[in-house]
Amino acid sequence: MTIRCDEHDEKRGCSVPFTRHNFVSEKTDIVMNEQQNKKTGKPITMAEFENEQKDMIASMDRARDDDGFFMIKSINGWLEVAKHTAAPRQLFRELWHEGEVCILFADTNTGKSILAVQIGEQISAEHLVLYFDFELSVKQFETRYANNYNNHYRFSENIKRIVISPDAEIPEGWLFEEYLNDRMERAIIKTGAKILIIDNLTYLRQETEQAKDALPLMKQLKMLKNKHNLSILCLAHTPKRDMSKPITRNDLQGSKMLMNFCDSAFSIGESASDNTMRYIKQIKARNTEVIYDSNNVIVARIVKPDNFLCFEFMGYGKERDYLKQNVNEEKEELKKNVLELHQRGKSLREIAEELGIHFTTVGKILRKR
Repeated sequence: MTIRCDEHDEKRGCSVPFTRHNFVSEKTDIVMNEQQNKKTGKPITMAEFENEQKDMIASMDRARDDDGFFMIKSINGWLEVAKHTAAPRQLFRELWHEGEVCILFADTNTGKSILAVQIGEQISAEHLVLYFDFELSVKQFETRYANNYNNHYRFSENIKRIVISPDAEIPEGWLFEEYLNDRMERAIIKTGAKILIIDNLTYLRQETEQAKDALPLMKQLKMLKNKHNLSILCLAHTPKRDMSKPITRNDLQGSKMLMNFCDSAFSIGESASDNTMRYIKQIKARNTEVIYDSNNVIVARIVKPDNFLCFEFMGYGKERDYLKQNVNEEKEELKKNVLELHQRGKSLREIAEELGIHFTTVGKILRKR
């Protein structure tokens, strides 16, 4: 198994991709001064930038048809609009960008919520983040960010955890899902937040197995995104999957409609040989090429060095190194080597020393032959 730390990370500005405070890492900011005034050639001021945005909005308003439904422009006109629109910044490496509905999916107990909180905490250094937590109780959450219920980690005040009140009642005439969506939108308007993390997707709509169920959910998320200029990260489960096979878009629980209508998606896989090891694989991307594919997954370990449970970056690797079939092959190879050395007359301790394993493991293999 090979974990590599590539030189291109530093070139992309991510020399320390996963630490408690700086694991999003890729260059995530577009400095206003890097954009130049076309007439003067000098860095534009904030006032000039805001005027350009107003001109763009006015131009788009003029493009609306008579009934206000369509917006009609030539392709060159749309490219002119795009030129005056800020490029989407990376929120989590190339995996999630501003303005995207992104889905993070994985099996139970692989660390989806751990990574999502870590992402939210990092983003909160610059932006207000709403974390809708429909999974953990407050004490369950506490255990992850404290030492035996003491010495609690101090989060940024810019990350707000939102849960449903135990006293909440659904007004007559409302369906639960409709009322939940309405309350979410009100929270967005009240706080002015532009970054949402939803843990998890199935709480917004109980059934997503069929297209007829998944499509309204994705339309609702897209509507919220476009209406309020949001970036949304949704957590979702995968059904029990074959650990010997690579993760694919078909592993997302429910209808493929979820994958078809989201902007980006990535997944967490668990190593078959070490239950603390994880790998992150990019599944879908629109603002970038797919970088973290089967041959270049992000390798990390779940650690809690103090009072903050988090993913610690280890390097890069190949997905096949973490799949179950390779573990079985390694076991067979180990068994073969033990038997060969035993036939040569070597003792248990000699075999163990040569193969770098414990002598009791050698004994177990010989007893099972």
